[in-house]
Order: sequence, then C-alpha cells, then structure tokens
Amino acid sequence: MKLTFLGTRGYIDPTTSRHRRHTSTLVSYRRRRLMIDCGEDWRQKVHDIRPHAILITHAHPDHAFGLQEGSPCPVWATAESWQAMDDWPIEKEQRHVLDKRQKTDIEGMQVEAFPVIHSTRAPAVGYRITAGRVKIFYVPDVVWIEDRNEAFADISCYVGDGASIDENLVRRDKHGNLVGHTPVRTQLTWCQKEGVPRMIVTHCGSQIVAGDERKVGAKLRAYAEERGVDAEVATDGMEVVLR
Repeated sequence: MKLTFLGTRGYIDPTTSRHRRHTSTLVSYRRRRLMIDCGEDWRQKVHDIRPHAILITHAHPDHAFGLQEGSPCPVWATAESWQAMDDWPIEKEQRHVLDKRQKTDIEGMQVEAFPVIHSTRAPAVGYRITAGRVKIFYVPDVVWIEDRNEAFADISCYVGDGASIDENLVRRDKHGNLVGHTPVRTQLTWCQKEGVPRMIVTHCGSQIVAGDERKVGAKLRAYAEERGVDAEVATDGMEVVLR
C-alpha cells in the first residue's frame, strides 16, 4: 500500500509550501487509486489526480466541496454525507452508500467505516482500510472513535487529526454534544493503548502550519517517545509505502 498525501492543511487561513491544499490522501494498491476526501480547493483539480474512486469522511467544505461540480469517478460516502451532497451534479450510477461497520470492497481494498465524534451538522467517519496484509486507520477530524479497539486492531499505521498538537479544541455545542478536534498528544495515547506503532499527522491546524517547524517537531517527538510510538507530520506530496 502506498499513501500519497495530496494535501495536509485543515480548514484554516495560514498556508505554507508544505501545507497548502486541503487534506486529501491517495491510497494506492495494485495500480488502483482510492482518494480520501476532496475539499473545495480540489474543485476542477480532482480530474488531474485520476482516482478510480473517492471516499468522503464527512460533508464539510474542506472534505467534500470539491465535488460540487461533479466527480470523475464513483464516490462512496455514508447516507448522512449523501444527504448534504444530494443536489450536487454527481451521476446516479457514481453514487454509492457506504454502510457503517460494513466491510466493503472498493478498488481491491477492504474499507470499513467507523463512526466518530466530530461534528453534529456533518456526521463523520474514519476508515479502516486493508490492502493485502497491510491495515491502516484514517480519520482527519476526530474527537472520539467509536469501537476504537476494533478500528485499531492489528493496524500498522494510524493517520490522524493534526488540528492541534496539545491545545484542547474540543467543546460542546448548544445541545451539549462534544464537537471539534482531539489533540495529537491524546491520539498518541490511543495508539499506545491499542499497540499501534506509528502515527502520521495530517489535516494540520495553525499550531503546525503557522508554528515554528523545529519546535513543533520537537514537541511531537517528545510526546511520541513518551508513548513508544513513531510519529511524523505529513506534508503535501509526501509518499509513504507500507508493507
């Protein structure tokens, strides 16, 4: 399995050459390409990626609005996300509903959607993806993962939410529901508890994008070493091969 981090920036104003485009990742296996998320700054550029299929984690602008003018390939999303994308000009035969906790074969890879807490307006999922012997879990926006022990079982890499390294961005909405983003520090603890050896940080927030790269890197390494996890921040264009 090869991961190509097409974009790694969250829904923030700051940009750099290393974090320029909205978060999207291409998962490649046996010449098939599965694109996860297609935010608004991928509009009209998604055709250049030539994915065989697109997965949507949730229908926020930086994860789905690149499809508002249509899609070059089949799109897979949960029923809740399709409700938000219902009037977009995506051909009927290209629309596929992905049931939660149902293992589904997409382009030769097994995909399973796990509900996560992030937003009440745009319910989100994370994806457990299996390609051959390699298993990963991918979730760019998260407060909490339901059935985390099953989501993380026997995975070699967790690709998680980089909105914050250690600042608390979790809050309650007017109905008392938790929303927002859990810090990387806490996500590394999840990896420690579930025996996941590696974390790659994407969907980077201002603490990473606008911060001092050396200081941010040192802080991340310290948190990771304390928990016995290898960790790194993804950058636009970065490629990682997992075996």
